[in-house]
Amino acid sequence: VQLQASGGGLVQAGDSLRLSCAHSGRPLSSSIMAWFRQAPGKERRFVALIRWSRSSTNYADSVKGRFTISKDNAKNTVYLQMNSLKAEDTAVYYCARGSRWSSIEYEYDYWGQGTQVTVSS
Repeated sequence: VQLQASGGGLVQAGDSLRLSCAHSGRPLSSSIMAWFRQAPGKERRFVALIRWSRSSTNYADSVKGRFTISKDNAKNTVYLQMNSLKAEDTAVYYCARGSRWSSIEYEYDYWGQGTQVTVSS
């Protein structure tokens, strides 16, 4: 299994950005796909998740109402649409695949390489 995250960049506060996570082959229908992020000097933290077989989602409180996780089953790709970006959203964003509905990092077995998002204020 390989996960390839992309779409990061340097934006200004208030801007939008969309991250993509391409999964090699089709994820298992039971898969949970998630985004985590790690800011400089901080631990990696949960951002959002989606169940591959359905569209049920869950978000960290810090991004609710601003970020949207979605998927394209035909492309085996998960997206993270980030709107109204803030300086505190600056981090390396990682996509991950697990099998449990969880916001805990160690529940995820496969990880992408990360993509840098920098928001200037």
